[in-house]
Amino acid sequence: MAESYSKDDLDRRMNGALDTLKKEFSGLRTGRANPALLDPVRVEAYGNQVPVNQVGNISTPEPRMITVQVWDKGLTKAVDKAIRDANLGLNPQMDGQLLRIPLPELNQDRRKELAKLAGKYAEAARVAVRNVRRDGMDLLKRLEKDHKIGQDEQHKFGDELQKLTDARVKEIDSALHAKEQEIMQV
Repeated sequence: MAESYSKDDLDRRMNGALDTLKKEFSGLRTGRANPALLDPVRVEAYGNQVPVNQVGNISTPEPRMITVQVWDKGLTKAVDKAIRDANLGLNPQMDGQLLRIPLPELNQDRRKELAKLAGKYAEAARVAVRNVRRDGMDLLKRLEKDHKIGQDEQHKFGDELQKLTDARVKEIDSALHAKEQEIMQV
């Protein structure tokens, strides 16, 4: 199968990084219990890393409490460990197969931690976008080397790809700024 340059494919991949960032941001809490807070948590279950929502029911019975009803009793400790290791500042309490996760009050230090975590998520998204750009540039160089496109086309497509990258990074930065504002509101 011949390789070809597709701006739409690269755009779709960059949008995927932005979508992933938005999902991660939805998991950063701003004071109320939200089942999405546990979205980034992965549990070692049956030899695979799976999202916590695939091993139990997540609910929010109170505004400052999340519960996870684990389906398989043998996975309860693994879910507890995964939540503790996720750097979300949560300490589950086991009650049989039910994990109660009280949400601590958001003090200024915790808000700063959450803002820093949001920054890490944003940087990972920027790196993903830059990796897509690198893949596209490498493809353009290969196509030009194989004489499938001309040097002028390579430069034109490269400029388009750079503009697309800059636009996605700008979207990531604005999403980060909005999330930081939301977290830091008192």
